[in-house]
Amino acid sequence: MNHSLMKIKQGLDRCLEFLVALAMAVLVLDVSWQVFTRFVLHHPSSWTEELATFLMIWVGLLGASVALNRKAHLGVDYFVGRLSPGKRAGCKVVAFACVMLFSLFVLMIGGTQLVYVTLMRQQVSPALQIKMGYVYLALPISGFFLVLYSLEFLVESIRELVLLRRSARSGG
Repeated sequence: MNHSLMKIKQGLDRCLEFLVALAMAVLVLDVSWQVFTRFVLHHPSSWTEELATFLMIWVGLLGASVALNRKAHLGVDYFVGRLSPGKRAGCKVVAFACVMLFSLFVLMIGGTQLVYVTLMRQQVSPALQIKMGYVYLALPISGFFLVLYSLEFLVESIRELVLLRRSARSGG
């Protein structure tokens, strides 16, 4: 990846991580306020549960993007770890291609359609009166980042696979 593209990606990475951290901080404050109003004031806040749900959507989806970028996603690699390096690289190619296609078609394209439809129908949340399209924006945004990161790792994995096959053919 050339230097200017790397700088852009690093800037996007920092923005994404800041957004996840901010959403998580607001979520902690929101849940703390809910507990305080419920158990100390004995008059639970009417909007905190809804806000917590919406923030969990954003934290979960955007956090998945951060985890993929850091290669920190959960994986069961017991069987893959027993494969030869070439077959392991092939599995990575298939896995990143699947993540990229799912993220593109389901999260980005499907999520964008969902956002559009809910904004056109002017669907709002009951307690906060937030347009639900804004809540669902987490889908195409996380989809964008997941496509970006999985494409990057797919290219790396293809390069690794090609190098391994060349090495195997040359006997080295």
